[in-house]
Amino acid sequence: MEHLIRPNHDSTAVIDVTPESAGWEYLSFKVVALMAGQTHSVQTGSTEVALLPLVGKGIFTVSGKRFEVARGGVFAGKPHILYVPPGEEVTVEAVNDFEFAAGGAPAEGKYPVRLFAPDEMKVDVRGDGASRRQVNHVLAHPLPAERLILYEVYVPSGAWSGWPPHCHDRYQNSPYLEETYYFRLDPEYSFAIHRNYRIDTDFDEVFPVRHGDLVLVTQGFHSTAPAPNCNMYFLCYLAGELLDEARATPPFDDPNFAWIKNDWEANPMQLPVAAN
Repeated sequence: MEHLIRPNHDSTAVIDVTPESAGWEYLSFKVVALMAGQTHSVQTGSTEVALLPLVGKGIFTVSGKRFEVARGGVFAGKPHILYVPPGEEVTVEAVNDFEFAAGGAPAEGKYPVRLFAPDEMKVDVRGDGASRRQVNHVLAHPLPAERLILYEVYVPSGAWSGWPPHCHDRYQNSPYLEETYYFRLDPEYSFAIHRNYRIDTDFDEVFPVRHGDLVLVTQGFHSTAPAPNCNMYFLCYLAGELLDEARATPPFDDPNFAWIKNDWEANPMQLPVAAN
């Protein structure tokens, strides 16, 4: 499967990734776009699933409970997230035009249905200078799940996220996690660059990312940056070998760039460069 996936606007599921289609073991991800009054069913099967509204108003119904969620858009604030264990069916009804993401991973059913509220979600600002960004821990430790980890990240125009680049593919004993990056840009006609690479093999892929695109992180270090005058949002779903509290285990930073954490403003070029 291609690791850069463009949205299919002729389908209700504009993005749809399964472990089989991605060629990995754990993670599934989809983005669903409904018009007002339409419904969609999500079967959890043997997986835990987290449903996250992107824009609009909808109603999630599971086990006889109704959860109304609304969001002005991904740049308008943190979401509510519905967590659903295995063996359930979620009916999604669009009150108005409604888009949501849903991702899942194998689970045993340790945790019940739960609607996570925005005020439960940790927010931090990482980096500085040209790598300053905001990370919202929308379903990350200590919020409970078996395998799923979710982040929403906001990157100002021209800045870098995932810096220093990091990996979670067992390199240098890093944890194994599969990851999807779902992008939205402001303005929508903008673009960003995403890179996945290794330093022990010749694996290296660079993608021009547009509004609504998805990138699969199958291996290697990775980072991403929007063009100048373009603000970037991306939603990350991760799942793999880490369970429960171990989901807090950090990735491994590229040793060529890890030093920047000690001096975010290091090594700047001063302009103008002398012509003589």
